[in-house]
Amino acid sequence: MARQLLNTLYVMTPNSYLHLENDTLRVDVEHVKKLQVPLHHLGSVVCMGNIMLSPALMHRCADDGISLVLLNNNGRFKARLEGPVSGNILLRQAQHRLAVDEKFALFCIRCVSD
Repeated sequence: MARQLLNTLYVMTPNSYLHLENDTLRVDVEHVKKLQVPLHHLGSVVCMGNIMLSPALMHRCADDGISLVLLNNNGRFKARLEGPVSGNILLRQAQHRLAVDEKFALFCIRCVSD
């Protein structure tokens, strides 16, 4: 069956179908609703084995920052779907420029060791 642990939903029932219903993730098995979880409760969904996902659900998870992880029947990693990664590109560029500046690097090492 499927269960929620922390904010990760693990789906292990073969032939489950996960799809979007309003603002919830719905799990059907053989056209019977087995579980419905509000999307705002989820941080990730892990699907083990033959689990079907609707394209609408995949897009919504990507938009909402909910990761989808696909595992094979033995639990080996197959794929992960992640939404956009947040970060400050200007900060990262400045860090890379300063990383090659020997004077700055020596100054930072002294500051940390004091």
